[in-house]
Amino acid sequence: MKKTANSELFRELPSVDEVLRRPEVSALALHHGASAVTDAARVVLASLRNEIASGLLNGQKMKIALDGLRPAIEAQLRRALACSLRSVINATGVILHTNLGRAPLAEAAIEHIRQTAGEYSNLEFEIEAGARGKRDVHVQRLLSKLLNDPAGLRRSTDHVATAASAVQSGDIPSHSKISTIVVNNNAAAVLLALNSLAEGGEVIVSRGELVEIGGSFRIPDVMAKSGATLREVGTTNRTRVGDYEAAISERTKLLLRVHRSNFEISGFTEQPAMADLVALARKRNLPLMEDLGSGALVDLESFGIRGETNVLDSLHAGVDVVTYSGDKLLGGPQAGLISGRADLVARMRSNSLFRALRVDKLSYAALEATLLAYVKRDYEAIPALRMMQRSRDEIGARAESVAGRVGSAKLQAEIVDGESVIGGGAAPSSVLPTRLLALTCSGLSADELAARLRASEPPIISRVEEGRVLLDLRTVFPEQDTVIADALHRIAN
Repeated sequence: MKKTANSELFRELPSVDEVLRRPEVSALALHHGASAVTDAARVVLASLRNEIASGLLNGQKMKIALDGLRPAIEAQLRRALACSLRSVINATGVILHTNLGRAPLAEAAIEHIRQTAGEYSNLEFEIEAGARGKRDVHVQRLLSKLLNDPAGLRRSTDHVATAASAVQSGDIPSHSKISTIVVNNNAAAVLLALNSLAEGGEVIVSRGELVEIGGSFRIPDVMAKSGATLREVGTTNRTRVGDYEAAISERTKLLLRVHRSNFEISGFTEQPAMADLVALARKRNLPLMEDLGSGALVDLESFGIRGETNVLDSLHAGVDVVTYSGDKLLGGPQAGLISGRADLVARMRSNSLFRALRVDKLSYAALEATLLAYVKRDYEAIPALRMMQRSRDEIGARAESVAGRVGSAKLQAEIVDGESVIGGGAAPSSVLPTRLLALTCSGLSADELAARLRASEPPIISRVEEGRVLLDLRTVFPEQDTVIADALHRIAN
């Protein structure tokens, strides 16, 4: 009997062509295109067939479903034609959240992208000369000012004094010789630098620095792809400058220091001072390279972050080549920057890999605008740096305001002490004190409440700890506070 009833329901289903001929459906093609509407109609009808076969539809439900074909097709069109990459609200308290796109861009960077994306630009054109130019110039002039000018950026007085003394004595190259190129990420920067400076030879690096960059990209793997041979020295926890010197041979082409930006080793440890590595490199006439990874351009101690070497510290200490990211502590777009001695950077620029790894006009636009904020010392304009500067009390006041707007007995909100982290493989031991909005909701587990928040528009990404949903407003833009409050009100009512 059930099989007969199902057969009758199957016969009631219209064909795709019949559905497309309905005026209310054919009108959708004017906006979405005939092909997209046809595909959506097929999906909706296939779904109805599955529901009939599963016994989920009876005669009355079938009539309702057929009357609602147009809205069902519209809903399918929205799902099919919506962009997969979408904005979310980051309430995790992780400032450089890799899964959520790392550093958000400054407003000036977004505007500069808009200006250059929709029209032609002088990406590789010298306007005054009327001839072909180089795309490097758009950020090189700014990086030259920032990295060559001792007063260009805020940094520790001790490092500046040490650097100035070293330059005067001739121990390290003049600041005016620092040059920079840009590729698409830091892994690419490391690959290009190693291939240009050490292909066919050995690179000496401490065992305690053989890090995994992220996404399973490991320093030994990148080095193998570069054509250089890894020469490990020391042990996991202890490496001395004598270990480097003992390993140098006629095959050695580079000394490499990898900054432990995403982990730390504590206890019985030893690592050679940078000054000792610089002295060894000069003595043996070898270039010294440092993979900084995160790549801060300012002294972060004033932001409450300690132990994170910045680019200027390394260059002014005498490191020949520094590689670092654009979308981490620098606060710009995804990019890999290589700064250092002009002659070494020139070798990388002439490498055919450079063209394969170069960035496009949108990345240059965003990076140029971000660097301009550094030139102006307008650190407040860079969202990642601005979030680091927010005080615990300021964040707590915002959390209390959000909690006060919810107004539901079902939702219990408590303001508790907590910690924000930098994330993105940067400053692993540094935390920033914050105030968290801790939530529980009657009838919902913490995981279910977090899922409801993710189902909001835009999705709200939270943390779940000890049976509670935690929201850290440090990483939430202030104008998004109302969006969170409204979402919580809908969930609880």
